[in-house]
Amino acid sequence: MRPTLLAFSFLFGCLVLAAVLSVPLVQTGWIDAPSSRVVGRLAQGFILLGLWVFLRRLGLADRVSLGYGVAGPALRRALGGGWLLGVLLLLLPALLLVQLAVLVPVAAPDWAAIARKSGQALLGGLLIGVLEETFFRGALFSAIRRREGWVAAAVFPAALYALVHFLKPGHLPAGMAFDWSGAFYMVSHVFVDGLRWQNLDSLAALFVAGVLLALVRERTGHIGWCIGLHAGWVWLIQTTRALTDANPDAQLSFLVGSYDEFIGVLTMAWVGVVTLAYWYWTGPRVARSGRH
Repeated sequence: MRPTLLAFSFLFGCLVLAAVLSVPLVQTGWIDAPSSRVVGRLAQGFILLGLWVFLRRLGLADRVSLGYGVAGPALRRALGGGWLLGVLLLLLPALLLVQLAVLVPVAAPDWAAIARKSGQALLGGLLIGVLEETFFRGALFSAIRRREGWVAAAVFPAALYALVHFLKPGHLPAGMAFDWSGAFYMVSHVFVDGLRWQNLDSLAALFVAGVLLALVRERTGHIGWCIGLHAGWVWLIQTTRALTDANPDAQLSFLVGSYDEFIGVLTMAWVGVVTLAYWYWTGPRVARSGRH
């Protein structure tokens, strides 16, 4: 639990620092962007700048702890195979959502724009996969696995992984200036806005996905497959969103969540089934001792 609290404190501290420093930055008038975006981007920058120092302080700044304790060719094969499996894994619920008219194909698709978005999703998914999996299923998993065992290493990072997707700076109420009081309002309402009941289905789906990724990390001993799966999911979701529109009037519209109009009840159930199947079929065959 302690590594999880330290990780949360580090991430939240970067957000608070970004909010504080964004006030004078926005007030200069040099940046033509919403204050919430400025705070978010600055927080991401602080996370990247401070991450290596944070990991070194926890004794996690080595290849094995970060999940890269495998030869380069094997890591690249795992990444490619994981990407393909990630796409295939979410392709079934995507097709089912279209079949159920929860997602409706766009009437006149702009194929050039869709190809551009798909390419961006490919590169963005890989970047997100590397960064998030290195932190959650790499360093944080290793820290908890050594102290508290495999179950805690699966549950706590998965919970934090799901939570941080919703703890983002939101827009200020109409008429509120982005000054010190506005920055305090934005930071304090991160939890209020992020943990609304409308987000619980997407939150649960992300938690289950995090447990699956942790199980893959445990069984394989590295994060190559985790990065590939994560990147494949991002690509499939973003490409599906470019090709379809959400249909809020569909009878089964509750199957998708409000987070990205894709992740929700259906993906939570499906990924949960896959997780249980993977746990059952790989448990007897893969040696678990010595995993970090």
